Amino acid sequence: MTDGRPPRLPRLEDVAELAGVSHQTVSRVVNNHPNVSAGTRGKVEAAIAVLGYRRNTAARSLVTRRSQTIGVLGSELSQYGPANTLLGVERAARDAGYFVSVAALREVCRDTILDAVRHFLDQAVDGIVVIVPHLETLSALAELPIGVPVVAVGPNGNDTVGGVKVDQRRGAELAVEHLIGQGHTRIGHVAGPQDWIDAVARADGWRAALAAAGLKADLIAEGDWSAGSGYGIGRRLAASHRATALFVGNDQMALGVLRALNEAGIRVPQDVSVVGFDDQPEAGYFSPPLTVVRQDFEELGRRCMEMMLTALGGADGPRTLVVEPELVLRSSTAPPACGSGQDRI
Repeated sequence: MTDGRPPRLPRLEDVAELAGVSHQTVSRVVNNHPNVSAGTRGKVEAAIAVLGYRRNTAARSLVTRRSQTIGVLGSELSQYGPANTLLGVERAARDAGYFVSVAALREVCRDTILDAVRHFLDQAVDGIVVIVPHLETLSALAELPIGVPVVAVGPNGNDTVGGVKVDQRRGAELAVEHLIGQGHTRIGHVAGPQDWIDAVARADGWRAALAAAGLKADLIAEGDWSAGSGYGIGRRLAASHRATALFVGNDQMALGVLRALNEAGIRVPQDVSVVGFDDQPEAGYFSPPLTVVRQDFEELGRRCMEMMLTALGGADGPRTLVVEPELVLRSSTAPPACGSGQDRI
């Protein structure tokens, strides 16, 4: 017979007894400490599986005085880049034993940023990751004595805020250098909104690569990241006959550009080459499959948590961590058609 009380949940000490190790060893395994042999780790993990042990985060918080929660402040989370950056951060945080609390901004301005930070501080988060890729973000954060580590995705870090970013400028240079290497001399840019950190960096990389090759950087149009804006810009470019290649600031705008060129009877890549940015899963299935600059969002998330854990551990570390982009070649780029040194669109 039972006394009617629910059965006691397995404790760390129960796992240690079953595995034949100390409770400190179990703690190291649970917290992914590297100084545990493979054999011992296997015994502990087997005991955890048999007992159905789960770490008591509430009790651990009382001991460590930490909530094991990271606040993530985001904006434009419907966009592919910010959404997948958030996903990468969440996965990396979970792997490190942290929960994630998300605050999504409807409007990006100083007051909404500071209100969200105060909300996180009221929750007693251990640190804050900021995925608000606008130029004013760091200046807003500098106004508030936050008191917990802050890592911002996109900008360089400073004395108070760490920065983790993909090298957007280098990614743009890779795209343009590829087009130049194929023989293009008139390369336009469909840019993202110029109040976005990433969009400004990509436009700067486009200009730098053209300047290094002695080419003009005088064909640029600003979109809003959407396929619709790319389509509208593509229609205008198709009527202007000014370039043989286009570097487009993201894959969604590139999709719109491809449709506009197709409707105008301009073939890709035979008449005009197109390069996108991000490498969203559908990019390889565009018509034609899109050459892109790929961002590794999983790595971005890992780097965010690497910087965060270093700060939470009280150690000094770099204030800026950089993830390198990668050029992925597909079927949307080719050398200009023979004798087509003149502009095509």
